[in-house]
Amino acid sequence: MQTILDSADQPAHDAFVEKKSEFIGDACHIDSLDEALAFVQTIRDQHPKARHVAYAAVCGGSDGRLAERMSDDGEPSGTASKPILDVLRANEMTDCVVAVTRYFGGILLGSGGLIRAYSTGASIAVKAANKAKIVPCCEYQVTLDYPQLGSFQNLLASVDGEQADAQYTDRIVLSIIVPQEQSQKFKSRIIETFNATVTPRQTGTSNRPVRY
Repeated sequence: MQTILDSADQPAHDAFVEKKSEFIGDACHIDSLDEALAFVQTIRDQHPKARHVAYAAVCGGSDGRLAERMSDDGEPSGTASKPILDVLRANEMTDCVVAVTRYFGGILLGSGGLIRAYSTGASIAVKAANKAKIVPCCEYQVTLDYPQLGSFQNLLASVDGEQADAQYTDRIVLSIIVPQEQSQKFKSRIIETFNATVTPRQTGTSNRPVRY
């Protein structure tokens, strides 16, 4: 199950010092790798005196595969962006960029020290962010009589569903989204609650971010 950063939030931010070098981690939701590059540029603009701004980004491709991009920004190969990318992979992140800015403190950290420091910088940025799981969902259309609405809304809440649209005429037609893992429970409870007088019609499937 993939995880994204909440797109409604500001970029997440945290920092720490290792042997007089300051490492600043920033994590942001993105919808494309171009947005990732733009975000990294804003970080560079904020820290013009920083020695390095390494980053890694992961974004869902249109074909369902993940696209990745990263840069060590002058650090030894494999010591900066790869540890950042490893953090994103370990957390099953997508649609996310993490930049770790380094202000050099005059003490060399060595390859192992750099790997640990950039990994920590990425980890604290991801930890500081509000995250959401990508949950596969079933989409339904449900037609109700007005007196049935209250009971249906309670039922929908009990299966973590949400209402996407509603049309009110002589009856109510709702478009709803229910997590796939709850769909069988949802259909069973519909039958029990309304004595088989209400029949949900599945109209498709989608993915929905669920904050945690």
